[in-house]
Amino acid sequence: MLPNQASRPLYHFTPPSNWMNDPNGLVYYRGEYHLFYQYHPDSAVWGPMHWGHAVSRDLINWEHLPIALHPDENGTIFSGSAVIDWQNTAGFGKEAMVAVFTHDQGGVQSQSLAYSTDQARTWKKYPSNPVLSPSNNLRDFRDPKVFWYGKPDAGHWVMALAADNMILFYTSPDLTHWTSSGGFGPGYGSNSNVWETPDLFELSVDGARETRWVLTVGVQGGGPARGSATQYFVGAFDGTTFTSENPKETVLWADFGADYYAAQSWSNEPNKRRVMLAWQNNWQYANVIPADNWRGTFSLPRELALTETKSGIRLVQQPISELQTLRGAHQHWQAETIIPERNLLSNVKGETCEIIAEFQVNPAADHFGFRVRVGTQEATAIGYNVKQAKLFVDRTHSGQSDFHPGFASSHLADLFPKNDLLRLHIFVDRTSVEVFGNDGLVVFSESIFPSEQSQGLELFTEGGAVTLKSLDVYQLTPARFLILRDSPVPSESEFASCQHVGTPLGERKAR
Repeated sequence: MLPNQASRPLYHFTPPSNWMNDPNGLVYYRGEYHLFYQYHPDSAVWGPMHWGHAVSRDLINWEHLPIALHPDENGTIFSGSAVIDWQNTAGFGKEAMVAVFTHDQGGVQSQSLAYSTDQARTWKKYPSNPVLSPSNNLRDFRDPKVFWYGKPDAGHWVMALAADNMILFYTSPDLTHWTSSGGFGPGYGSNSNVWETPDLFELSVDGARETRWVLTVGVQGGGPARGSATQYFVGAFDGTTFTSENPKETVLWADFGADYYAAQSWSNEPNKRRVMLAWQNNWQYANVIPADNWRGTFSLPRELALTETKSGIRLVQQPISELQTLRGAHQHWQAETIIPERNLLSNVKGETCEIIAEFQVNPAADHFGFRVRVGTQEATAIGYNVKQAKLFVDRTHSGQSDFHPGFASSHLADLFPKNDLLRLHIFVDRTSVEVFGNDGLVVFSESIFPSEQSQGLELFTEGGAVTLKSLDVYQLTPARFLILRDSPVPSESEFASCQHVGTPLGERKAR
């Protein structure tokens, strides 16, 4: 089982050891959610990239499998995606899982394939790699997101590919031959740095028949909390290229915290949801954050939707319902008046918890909210500035921060009350907080590094009283993370079951 280091999160995904960054190849197949990721197995800092691999039945509990893709004569293995070739268009075999990834050879990047016909337990590289090479001497030419567009028997494959600060599109009948079909950008959204890790998918608007396409893009620098971040665009996709419905200067951020990058969503999700997660880190300090023998964390999986706002159609994100299975001890408060200098939660402790709160916003108050992971001279504040109508996360005194001068900082975003109410949904783990404001209209993902003893929780208000309409606090139990010595293919009975495969908190030999 994974070592129980004090800094290792209890319910966020981390690598068994050493370095992890971008999620790759997110796909569901025959009862398993597959999660591949950028992995350096020989060091806790970035280096020659492989694809690590894990599987889950519920997106909460995970089994670490052996490395899926290793560097080869064509280079190291950068980011990409995975699909199920239901129609066997590539000729690799019935229902082959095909990984489409970037080979990097000394800074020259091209797109290649690998495939598996045994539920992703073993992989073969396509002998004619690469299948797509850069034109016009493009240096940044990477991170292919591939999906099927159209009817199962009358459509084509689409690839969205990051190139400098634009997204290029390609189409293919068979995954091996690709034709350019256009591009999006530059000049749209944030162009302050290189674009990376695109994703493209269709969502309904407020659950109705009306739909839009969403293009998410990682930006290496210039995010709302400084450093790397994830932006998104809303618009239309016709099978060949994407068109934004907003002016070029419109910048939409998926997350206003410092640590939400390289976001990707699962293909073929069995409940027809669009579920996304991201690397919970920032290239400003990713190589130097505190670590034991591992470095890298993923955000919680989030279900995505679109909603109509006064400013236009916007993305909303909510934690997946499966997280409720981690709930333990529960405390509830209702109709409380919160006043300065009084902490309603003085008897509540814990290094992991879930907080669901609804406040009646009082114009007379200045700030109100929560302080989490409270200890001697350290805490992370999650609050609302009433006068400025801004939600904020302040990690200035959150714990260890001397590893980078920009880490100890406060981040904020506009958020207006809805019918004079503010709703906060907060997840606290050992080294992170994730905040969902007003049902996920505004989201923050933040890394923190408090001391192990800092386990207090405070509810505060400054400048005046505030009405707490309801509050639920759950202690969260650890998720299960298994390491397998070998990698057996699940049996047919295991495919049919929705139960987690494996022995909790243990190590399993091959059958």
